[in-house]
Amino acid sequence: MSTRIIIFAKAPVAGLAKTRLMPVLGAEGAARLAQQMLNSTIEACLAAALGPVELCMSPSFCAPEWQAFSLPPALELSEQGEGDLGQRMARAAHRALVDKGALQQQVLLVGTDCPQLSPALLRRAAQRLSTLDAVLHPTRDGGYALLGLRQFNNHLFTNMPWSTDRVANLTRQRLAALGWHYQLAEQLQDIDDPQDLFWLTACWAETLQSSITEAGTHA
Repeated sequence: MSTRIIIFAKAPVAGLAKTRLMPVLGAEGAARLAQQMLNSTIEACLAAALGPVELCMSPSFCAPEWQAFSLPPALELSEQGEGDLGQRMARAAHRALVDKGALQQQVLLVGTDCPQLSPALLRRAAQRLSTLDAVLHPTRDGGYALLGLRQFNNHLFTNMPWSTDRVANLTRQRLAALGWHYQLAEQLQDIDDPQDLFWLTACWAETLQSSITEAGTHA
């Protein structure tokens, strides 16, 4: 069974990307970390080799914010469009599961804020999803890093208090209310706020240290 992975990504541009990290890393440092996390996510999704990998972009892939970045040719590019996060995710999930008429396709929806999204984790999520209707990887802040679906229902995305600690629990409640068979998978860690930087492993140290030093110099 083919598994489409859809990555939701903002352009890693200074002043627009990872703004909650700017007090520690500065605008340029936060953008560098955002780019590194984007690259890491893309690499993991392609290496998982589950099926098509789609980068769903904000702003549009034609916008100047993306022109300085080189993206792997294997990626399919799309745009998030207007609306809140739920509306944008719903459009992408509907496109993957309904519009394409892919009755034997499942989809993994991911962001770029979770370096723990390894090829092995993505493969496990796809395997779990092959016998379920949904798989959910919650995050420590109450959101989620991955939502896997085999069917579409708009109720999972509408009137959701995005960017709050209620998102994962409300999503679980809605999955249960739909009568879907789902699995709550391992809790992961997003990198959104300064205290979250503690969770980054040693391979990220050089980017972090140079960004923190630069931010202190410009303070």
